[in-house]
Parts: sequence; C-alpha cells; structure tokens
Amino acid sequence: MKKYFLILIALIASLGTKAVPEEGMWVLPLIEKLNIGKMTELGLKLSAEDIYSMNNASIKDAIVIFGGGCTGEIVSSQGLLLTNHHCGYGQIQSHSSVEHDYLKDGFWAMTREQELPNPGLSVTFLIRIEDVTNQVLAAVKNGMSEEERTSAVNEARKVIETKAAEGTHYRATVSSFYGGNYFYLLIYERYNDVRFVGAPPSSIGKFGFDTDNWEWPRHTGDFSVFRVYSGPDGKPASYSADNIPLKPLHWLPVSLKDLNEGDFAMILGYPGRTQRYATSFEVEELLKITHPNRIKIRGIRQEILMADMQADEKVNIQYASKYSGSSNYWKYSIGQKAGLERLNVKAKKQDIENQFNSWISASPDRKALYGEALNLISKSVEARAEYANAQQYISECFLNGCEILDLDAVANAMISALKVEDKNQVSDLKNRMMEYITSFYKDYNAPTDRKAMKAMLKLYREDVPAKFHPDFYTTVIDKKFKGNIDRFVDDLFARSIFASEEKLMAFLEKPSLRTLTNDPLHLTSVSIDNVRQEVSENLSQYDSDLTRGRRLWVAALKEMTPEKTLYPDANSTMRLTYGTIEDYDPRDAVTYKYYTTLQGVVDKYKPDDYEFDLPQRLIDLNKRKEFGRYASSKGYMPVCFLTTNDITGGNSGSPVLNAHGELIGLAFDGNWEAMSGDLAYETELQRTIAVDIRYVLWIMDVYAGAGHLVNEMTIRE
Repeated sequence: MKKYFLILIALIASLGTKAVPEEGMWVLPLIEKLNIGKMTELGLKLSAEDIYSMNNASIKDAIVIFGGGCTGEIVSSQGLLLTNHHCGYGQIQSHSSVEHDYLKDGFWAMTREQELPNPGLSVTFLIRIEDVTNQVLAAVKNGMSEEERTSAVNEARKVIETKAAEGTHYRATVSSFYGGNYFYLLIYERYNDVRFVGAPPSSIGKFGFDTDNWEWPRHTGDFSVFRVYSGPDGKPASYSADNIPLKPLHWLPVSLKDLNEGDFAMILGYPGRTQRYATSFEVEELLKITHPNRIKIRGIRQEILMADMQADEKVNIQYASKYSGSSNYWKYSIGQKAGLERLNVKAKKQDIENQFNSWISASPDRKALYGEALNLISKSVEARAEYANAQQYISECFLNGCEILDLDAVANAMISALKVEDKNQVSDLKNRMMEYITSFYKDYNAPTDRKAMKAMLKLYREDVPAKFHPDFYTTVIDKKFKGNIDRFVDDLFARSIFASEEKLMAFLEKPSLRTLTNDPLHLTSVSIDNVRQEVSENLSQYDSDLTRGRRLWVAALKEMTPEKTLYPDANSTMRLTYGTIEDYDPRDAVTYKYYTTLQGVVDKYKPDDYEFDLPQRLIDLNKRKEFGRYASSKGYMPVCFLTTNDITGGNSGSPVLNAHGELIGLAFDGNWEAMSGDLAYETELQRTIAVDIRYVLWIMDVYAGAGHLVNEMTIRE
C-alpha cells in the first residue's frame, strides 16, 4: 500500500465515531476500513467484498454511468438496465414523433426486435480503483509554483493512464480527490450499443413536472428501461444486428418486501459535484451571481419555450427534453439560493473560517503551511466577480439561449475546408455533417428560437456592462437597425443560410466561401466568440491562486478537525452512501411520512393539466385496487419513499439497496428543505427521494402488460 494511502487511512481511522453515519459519499476501496462497522450496526448483512471487489463479481459490477450524467443498474442476466425516466428522456424524445409520441403514450418493446437503438448513447462499467497518489506526486517539489505543480501532476497522470490502458480496450483516468491532495486511477469499460426497451408515459414518468420537482411528497414513476448489448464475443461493440444481450458479471436481485422506517438503505452511483468544503466567499458568489443569473435568464427563455410547446404538439415534442434540462437546474438554483439563505450557510462557513484562523495562529508551522489558503480564495473570488458574471451571461444568453448559433460549428468547419480549395475534402466534410444537421433540425423550431434570441439579446444588453458587449451591438444593431434588436434578429433569420434545413442543404449543394464568411449568423458568432475568449482569459488568471487556495484549505480542514471523518467531494466517480429509511419534519408541527401511495397520485390528478394529468387506465386500476403482488402488505400501492442517503446530481437513476443488496428503488431527487446540501449536509432535513421498485414493476407488468421484463429479473419476495 502506498505511503499517501496509508497516511489517509491512518488519519481518517483515528477520527472517532461521532460523525453522522448518513453523511458522506465514500470511495469504495475505503469502505472496509472506514464504513463497514457502522453499516453493519445499521443493519447491513453483506461484507465490504460483496459490495466492491477487484477479484470477484460484486455489486459495483452492476452499476453503470448512463450516458454522460446519470447512473443506471443491471437487473437481469440479459443486460436489462433501469435508470430514471428523466435520464432516458432525451432518448424517449428522440424516438418520438407526432405519429408515435412515446413521451405522451409511453413505449414498451414486446420483443428484442422492437428494442430501439440509440446512436451516441453509452454505458460505462467501473473495473477497478487504485490509489496512485505516490506516483502522481513523485515529481512535485517544495517551492514549485502552482503552475509547475499542476504541470508535473498532469504529466504523471498521463503516464499512468497510458500505461494502465495499454493493450486493452479499457479507458483509464486519474482523478483528484480532497482538493488535489490525493489521486486515484479508475479503469472503465464502455459499451456503445444501448437499446431503448420501455418507459411509461410522461404523465407517470414525470408526474408533477416542475411544480413537484425537488419536492416531497412525491408521486413520480421516474424510471425507464434499456438493454445493453455486446458483440458476439461479449466485448463492447458498435451497434449491429449481430450483437447479443450483455452477460453481466453481476445483476441486482429485486425485492418486493415491505419497506419500514429505520430499514437500512445504501446507494451506489456516480454523484456529479459537491462543494462541501467551499468557503463563505464561494457561497457569496453563488448567492450574488450564479443563482440569480440562472434563475432570471432561464426563467425568461423557458416562458417562451413553454408557450410554444403548449400551442403546438410538434414543438412540444421537439423541445420537451431541452425544456426539462433547462428547468431542472433553474428550479435547483431557486431552491438552493433559498436554502443557503434560510439555513444561514454563509455564516456557518464563516464560523469554520474563524476557527481556522485561531487554529493556524496557535502554531507557526501551521501558519507557514496553510496561512495563505483563505486569502488566496477570497481575493480570487472577489477579483473574478465581473468576469464570472459576464461569462455566465455569455453562456446562458448566447451559447445556450440562441440555438441557431450552434450551427456556426458547421460554418467554421466548412470555411476551413473551402479555404484549402480541395473539392474532395469539402465533399467528405459535407457527408460527415449530414447526420448532425439532420439531427439538429429535427428538434428545432425557428419561430421559437427567433423569439428566444430577441429576448436573450435584449437581456444581455440590459444586464451586462458595455465593455463585455460583442461588437455587433454597436456595428450592426445600432448603426444599421437604429438599436432595434427585433429587426436585427428578423434580418438574421431572413438572410442566414442556417435559418432552415432547406436553405442549408441548398447551399451545401454549391458551397461558397464568400457566402459563409458574410453570413449574418457567422458574423454574429465571431463577434460573440471574441468577447467569450477575452472574458475566459481574464477569468483564468485567477485559476492558479484559487486552485492552490482550495487545495491548502481542504488539507488544513482534514488536520484541523480530527473529530470529523472528511470524505472527498463528489467528482463523478463511483461512491457509496448509506443510511436508513426515515420520515422528517420540514417545519413546525409538520411531519412527512417516509412513503407515498398510488392513491396520493390520483388525489393530485387534474384533467388536461400537463403536469398532473393521468392515464385513465391508471385511475381505473387504482379504483379496482388491482395491484397484483406489488402491493404493500398493508394494502396500498407504494409509489415513492425517503432515505437519509447523501446524494447529488449524477446519482439520478442510482439503485437504492436493502441490507441484502437487493434493489428496493431508484433514487431520483433530493428534497426542497435541504437544497443547500451540495455545500452543507443538513442532518435533520436532508433526504433522498426514490421511486419504489414495486411501483416500477407494477407499471411494467400490470399497467403496461410488459411482464416479460419482470420475468427476466431475479425477484425476492
């Protein structure tokens, strides 16, 4: 075992047992040393080796990264996979049309031949994790600048990654932990043939939509079903009719047993990012810049999108996934801002910082080692404020707010090819572009984007200082259109070859360099990109001090608080969190039960309301109490439940497992009262919201008639 790994184990193992057991996103190789005792006390019936093993099949072998930002789990010997409905939403939308609206009606493949391929979708399995801190830091010397340290670390990481992947089809990456103080090598295997098997209608899978998002009580059947395929040799392969269902090393058995308050629950998944060790200065930046900007900008654009979606069925299909992706973190920002303020998180961080200042003042050695940490962070955050604000507006208003600008990537590629004056190269590029162009326009409505672009350009001009304005505001809008942004946008859509698929295809039949370089979309994009690069360069000048400050700060916290077990912040690597099924008290005189029922779904029903409408079949089944073997022993049909597990974005779709490692639900959300949880875990309030696996199976089997999928699974009753 490496020196740094031993230091880490010795440090954390000596920290005592007072930490709240539910808090923490734990690195799997450490659970034997750090967690298994407490997990066993809470009711776990498995060993650490059952959960994570490098030599034998274990639970981690059933857990995957689904796409780029969710978690999924294998639940059959034939590669059947479950994840959240909102994680599969993009695939459901991509297969939908006015004639076959799977968002509205749901979809179920009754045979393997009916399962739908998804170009670009992959799932990734973790093979192993290995501590490589000693190797990574071997070239780091005292007195190095932060840039020199970063360069040495990155060179070492490259060497380790290359050697680890050499001669294999695996992917290797070295990730940093604890603010860049420790490093782990992670080996992955990626499968690229993932087929859509089934999903309930959105009236079940997204029941409650924005109103219920991040809220409890929750009544959402948030699940979708896919299948992973391999080549005939069992290895990853691109889509082919000859591929076979994956034979996994492990799949999760599924439990139909009752869930009771106090039951053990654990989650394995891929949490994205947390900032548990953020300072008060970084909390202030979130409160003053990040969240207000996101709330305002996305709110304006989403109103435009929603109006057009409700007015036109085709537009609703085209923009369903885009709207959902935008609104999820729009409401997250609303909730987190309110939570940070309500729970006074900034003041709590300041208390820790005051303790730190007293702690380092008591020791010259500590002061020499860690004394500059807070100053580096505070000065960097304060100095970068205007650039961070401008960068966010550029991203939200232009890059994410005006879809048509995405097509400038096509313009730039074609301009480069035309400048070479090689007809074969131009022809090859055109052929390679066709799939992207077709995909773009399939889910694009120019009138909607035109309205959004007008609103975004006006908002940017009003809210962002003039020194950050792209020059098209003065050289074109002011001079040519007398300051009228609406006329500018109308002219762009009237003249640009990118305003419609027909115009772009006609141009590609006879491409012209002059036409491209003078296209109003391209000129506007160049103007924006010039400002974006300038802002990015100014912002990056603070990266070095901020990185150094954060690294020293986390290292100091680990040394300063021996009574606490400090786990690393989430960084999109596999983590384990454990806790119990519990109620909670959100406010005075109110207690929320740990579960919801199908009757609660029906009680929220609002006919023809896009958020709370329901299929008549579901209403009828509930009325007749046709729950099959999936009902609770108390007679109700369970829908969702609460645990004390510590999760964040990226954990969506993660399996919730009982004490025997059996699947009892799919995590899909956190609760409103603890939205500050990414920065400070709230012991009494923080809960994970999961859809009960019995509701998932009931929808598949009784509601949808897809019992053949349940029959694939290993059911425990």
